[in-house]
Amino acid sequence: ENSLQKTSTCSSGKSSCIFVSPYALNLSSFTKLVRRLQEKHPEFSRAEIVGAVQEVRRMNKGVLSGLAISSIEEKASAIL
Repeated sequence: ENSLQKTSTCSSGKSSCIFVSPYALNLSSFTKLVRRLQEKHPEFSRAEIVGAVQEVRRMNKGVLSGLAISSIEEKASAIL
């Protein structure tokens, strides 16, 4: 299954569907990652944590896809 496929949700009695872009789905993973890092490193601000995640992305040729969330978390923790 392609992880970049669009996901649709349709209710059975209505003709309208909601399409969720793959980037919105990834945002959920990003939010979970930032929350986990905030719990692990409460001494850092959200901006500092996001900066550390961006640094992990930069070190991984500009992408985070293909890395496990736990791996991203470990690398960001080392940067912090």
